[in-house]
Amino acid sequence: MITVSKEDYLKAIVEAEAEGEAVISATLAHWLSVTRPAVTTALRRLAKDGLVRVAKDGRVQLTNNGRTIAERTIFRHHLIERMLTEVFGMAWYEVHDEAERLEHAVSPAFEKKLVAKLGHKDICPHGNGLVICSAAERRKHGFCLLSEAQENRKYKVSSVYERDRKLLEFFDKEGIRPGATVVVQSKNYDGTVSLLIGNSQVRLGLPAANKVWISKA
Repeated sequence: MITVSKEDYLKAIVEAEAEGEAVISATLAHWLSVTRPAVTTALRRLAKDGLVRVAKDGRVQLTNNGRTIAERTIFRHHLIERMLTEVFGMAWYEVHDEAERLEHAVSPAFEKKLVAKLGHKDICPHGNGLVICSAAERRKHGFCLLSEAQENRKYKVSSVYERDRKLLEFFDKEGIRPGATVVVQSKNYDGTVSLLIGNSQVRLGLPAANKVWISKA
């Protein structure tokens, strides 16, 4: 039986991989805000179910079945986010947390209804695709982090990190959202980036600039 907890673990493994993290027990404990003993117990069950493999060095890998379940959960999450923004008009920075709760309650029948209602679209309100890409894969397709942008160049915001609600609210306030055009005015000695967004000047710290993927406009 695939429980909510198992889906959360499998999805977290895919997402942590995409962020370039070494997926070990400590990573999952941090990612899911649970204790290491809880992770150990969960991984034992997932391995018994044939959904993960744990190597001798502690690294966790998904089996084909485990990845299929993770991708299905991500797809439902994507649909819920789109439903909340496109049908119910929720703000784009609010929907991730709601989708985290609701994604497990979507039945196959309701999933079909959502697809029929919303249509096929592989980008969520935060600009992230159905297939979660690593940083290397994003760079292959011409994207870079805002912190890596060249000065005096115009860029378009492609996607933003969606797991930090306060950061998303800050981005929304400053006009940093998918589709927005930004001009990098300067990269400063203190590690901040000075941006022009519309007629507004924004000074962005390095941690925030590392959470925004852009492409040349």
